[in-house]
Order: sequence, then C-alpha cells, then structure tokens
Amino acid sequence: MHNKQVLGALAMDLKRVALGYFRGSDSMAERFFEEALKRRSELDNQNLKPYLIKFLNDMENLKTIKGKKAAEHALLYSTIFQNASVAIS
Repeated sequence: MHNKQVLGALAMDLKRVALGYFRGSDSMAERFFEEALKRRSELDNQNLKPYLIKFLNDMENLKTIKGKKAAEHALLYSTIFQNASVAIS
C-alpha cells in the first residue's frame, strides 16, 4: 500500500516537472524534480517490478535534458508511474 501512494505522488511531481518545462519555467520544473527524487527514495524497491526500477533509475537522465524534450520524458515517466500505482492492489 505504501508504494501505491508514493508512486502516485511521484507521478504528480513528474507531471508538474513536465508542465514546468513545457511552460518555460525551468526553476519550477527543477524544484519539483528534486521532490520527485525524494519520493523515489521512499519506495520499497524489493516489491517493485523490474521495469519500474529501470524507469526509476532512468529518471536521473532528466537532469541532462532541458526544454520540451525534458517535458516529454517527464510526462512519459509520470504516466508510467501513475499506471503502476493504479495496478498495485
């Protein structure tokens, strides 16, 4: 149950990252990205599927990407984590 809530919160943080980059507010996007990284550390990785762990590790790549491309990646991760949170019972 804990992972479900954390994945949902992580998805929302990443959605805010995507909105920030899309609107050109890099400072907002970076602030919410830091929040997303904190949320990631709250997850119990032993109970997660391997594909989720891969995406969680790939989140670090957002640091090197800026602009619309970063917005697209953040939205992709947000959708994946949101779907995973719904699938956890």
